[in-house]
Amino acid sequence: QVQLVESGGGLVQAGGSLRLSCTASGPSFSSYGMGWFRQAPGKEREFVAAISRSGGATNYATSAKGRFTISRDNAKNMVYLQMNSLKFEDTAVYYCGMGSRVGAARSTDEYDYWGQGTQVTVSS
Repeated sequence: QVQLVESGGGLVQAGGSLRLSCTASGPSFSSYGMGWFRQAPGKEREFVAAISRSGGATNYATSAKGRFTISRDNAKNMVYLQMNSLKFEDTAVYYCGMGSRVGAARSTDEYDYWGQGTQVTVSS
């Protein structure tokens, strides 16, 4: 019933930028917090950024703070991740999650739905 689709990934040089988008289908998008997570080969899924249902509160991983910006447009059922000053270490599959009605949650356990992911590759 709920479907999340990520887009915007690709290959970029270190120091460059990418803008990821996540489009949600289904009811009550504005009732859910949204998050971005990433997973590198052989690694566990890692928190990147999250935003509350109204967009009034955000949380960032230490590695993302100052470089990445999460935002949402509830009228379009979309959430974005602007990624600047990209590093080789940012290479991963990026997933958007939907859940966390309380706020901008950092834990994967707080999310009910996930997209299939979009690949981000940063060359050094």
